[in-house]
Order: sequence, then C-alpha cells, then structure tokens
Amino acid sequence: MKLKLFQVDAFTNQLFKGNPAAVCPLATWLPDKTMQQIALENNLSETAFIVPKGEAFEIRWFTPQVEVDLCGHATLASAHVYFAELDYPEAQIVFHSKSGPLVIKRHELGYAMDFPTDAISSIEPTKEMVELLGISPKSIYKGKSDYMVIVDEEATVQAYEPDFQELVKLPARGIIVTAKGDSVDFVSRFFAPQCGINEDPVTGSAHTTLTPYWAKQLNKQTLTARQISDRQGNLTCIYKGDRVELIGHAITYLSGEIKVS
Repeated sequence: MKLKLFQVDAFTNQLFKGNPAAVCPLATWLPDKTMQQIALENNLSETAFIVPKGEAFEIRWFTPQVEVDLCGHATLASAHVYFAELDYPEAQIVFHSKSGPLVIKRHELGYAMDFPTDAISSIEPTKEMVELLGISPKSIYKGKSDYMVIVDEEATVQAYEPDFQELVKLPARGIIVTAKGDSVDFVSRFFAPQCGINEDPVTGSAHTTLTPYWAKQLNKQTLTARQISDRQGNLTCIYKGDRVELIGHAITYLSGEIKVS
C-alpha cells in the first residue's frame, strides 16, 4: 500500500526554520500500531494522520513514542497541505480531534488556528521540582498537560540547559520555560523528554497555555511570540477567553509517498 506523505516547516516562511511535521492524508484509518510505526520511522516530533469526515476531517497526532491529544504545529502543517498542496477550495478547514473541533482559516499572515484555551493554575514548587528543573523560577503554573515555568528574562530562557534525565521525572507531557521578550511580547522554549522529544522547535499547543498568562500579565489581547529554539518560530496569538487564535506561516519541504505493507 502506498500513502502520500508531506513534510512541512510550520510557524515559519523559511525552509529549515520553524518546526517540521509530517502529514499523512488517509482514506480510512490505519491500525494504531501502524501509525505509531510510521511516526517512529519519520522521527519527527509529530506526524499527523487525517481522514475525511463528511465535509470536514478527523485528525490524530503521533510523536515517535506516543499519541497526543493536541498538536499545534502539525495541525498548521496539515492545513497547509490541504490548502497549498491538495487544492482544498474552501476558506477554512475543520479538523475533529480528541481536543474537539479545530478550525483553521487562510490568513494574510499564513493560517489562523482556533484552539481551546488551556486552564492554568499557580502551584507552589517543591524543592525536588526545582532541582529537577535545574532553574530558579519566578513562578510555576500547571496546565492540562504541561508545567509552565516563568523566569526573569529572555536571556535566561535562551541559556537554559536542562538535564533531560532529570526533567523526564516530572509528571507532565512537557515543560514550557518562558519570559517577557526583548523584541516580541514573550518568548518560550518547550521540552518533552517524557514524549521522546528533548526540545520541540516550535510548539503551537504550548501557546494555548502561554497566551492566557501573558495576555493578563501584559494586558493585551493580541500578542507576538517567538519560540527561541535553534530553529526558531514566530506566532501571533490572540486571546479570546476560552479560545486562543494562533496565527503563523508554513512552507512545504517534501512531498512523496511511503510504502506500507
């Protein structure tokens, strides 16, 4: 069996920047084991699988090790594939997911994704948590899946070098480290050794956690964000209460086919 496969750099308009994701459009679902094997073979932080559902689509995301409930950059990459590569004619596309329906629209800045806002709460870090993080936080918040660690400045985020053997012991999908930005509203980095991803280049879903926090801190509804990994990526984030709109570009790196027996 031959399947189409695309690789897209998300949250950037430059090749070799942003966050690469694989996108595999399907006619019907493959066995979970096969999709996990494809994701492992791709060896990217996420592979998205999509099947038609009426006038919309269903979407699932796999890291090389596990399936996840929400992935921003692979959703952006998937919308880009349908709009730019598969000639999807509408102005918006709807993906049904484990996190509910996700609406992605064409936008002058690329594509705009409508995601549910994460519910975050402040926690008192334990001494053990701070030791595992290997960083001195101003504060720590817990969302549905991730810890969000607030630090003093952008340079601290940039210089952070976690011990992944320690970080993996924290009970969360991943760790977001963030600070007010020097040239954008806020910056961040995202680490998920628990999912087999030491550092994710640009993490859309993390911005459903970051946006409500920084919107309140900066008293702004529309914010500019940069994830300052080595590849870097840029987003515009609009806080809408229980929803967050994430806007970014995407560019195709590869299109081809894979053979699955």
